[in-house]
Amino acid sequence: MSFVDSTAVVGGRKRVKWVADTVGLLIALIVAFPLYWMLLSAIKPKTAIDAGDSLPFTTAPSLESFLRVLQVNDFARYFVNSVVVALAVVLVSTVLAFLAAVALTRYQFKLRTTMLITILVAQMVPIEALTIPMFFMMRQAGQVFPPIGLNHLGSLVVVHVGFAIPFAVWMLRGFVAAVPIELEEAARLDGASGFTFVRSILFPLVAPGVVACSVFSFISTWNDFLFAKTFIISAQENQTLPLAILTFFKPDENDWGAIMAGSVIMTIPVLIFFISVQRKLVSGLAGAVKG
Repeated sequence: MSFVDSTAVVGGRKRVKWVADTVGLLIALIVAFPLYWMLLSAIKPKTAIDAGDSLPFTTAPSLESFLRVLQVNDFARYFVNSVVVALAVVLVSTVLAFLAAVALTRYQFKLRTTMLITILVAQMVPIEALTIPMFFMMRQAGQVFPPIGLNHLGSLVVVHVGFAIPFAVWMLRGFVAAVPIELEEAARLDGASGFTFVRSILFPLVAPGVVACSVFSFISTWNDFLFAKTFIISAQENQTLPLAILTFFKPDENDWGAIMAGSVIMTIPVLIFFISVQRKLVSGLAGAVKG
C-alpha cells in the first residue's frame, strides 16, 4: 500500500469516527433534553410557569416547587412505600428467576420446552390487558390472605414479581448456559453438592446478569402508576410516590412546577441505583448478548 493510500485510509477512518461521534452526541442531546426541561421546570418560579415562560433557562431559580412537594401529607411514607415495594420485588424476582434459569438450563424434565414457551408468551401480553383480571384476582386473594389483597403493598409486590420473572429468566438463561458444564463436573468430583455449586460457583459467575435483571425490575416497579392506582384504592397510607404526584393534577389548573419537582425527586433514587451498578450492568448486558 502506498503512502497516499494509507493517508486516505486514515483520513476515511477519521471522518467515520467524526460522523459517529456527532450522531452519538445528537442522540445523547435528544435523550437528555426532556430531563433538562424537567429539571428546569422544577426550579422555575411558579409565576414564570403560570405566565407561560418557555425560555430554555431561568435567571431566578427557586426551590419552592420542591417545598410544595415535600409538604404533601405523608410524603415520606409514600417514599418508604415505594422503596419497600421496589426492593422486595428486586429480591424476590431475581432469586426466583435465577433458580428457574438454573433449572431450565441445567436439568432435563418433562414440559421443559412448554415452560420456556409459556414464559416467552407471558412477556408478549400487554400489561393493560391483564390489569382488570388481576384486580379481581387480588380481591379474591385478599379474602384468603389479606396482606396480598387490595389496598395492601403485598398486591403490588406479587404483581410486579409476576411480570419481572419472565424477562429475568430469559436473560439469566444466557448467563447460566455460558458456564461450562465441565466446571460443574469438576466441582462434583471435589465433593461439592449441587446447592454448593450453585451458591458458591455458579451465582458469582452470573452475578452481572443478576444485577442487570435487578436494575430493570427496580426501575419498572419504582415508576409504576397503573397498578398502584388500580390496587391501592382507598388506603392512603399505602400509596406510593407516583400517586403522591397525582395530587398536583387538578381539574382547574395543574401545578406543573410541583409535578416536575416530584418527578425529579423520583428520578434521584433510580439514578443513584443505576450509577452504583453501572459497570456490572454493562457487563451483564454484554454477557446476555453473547449467551
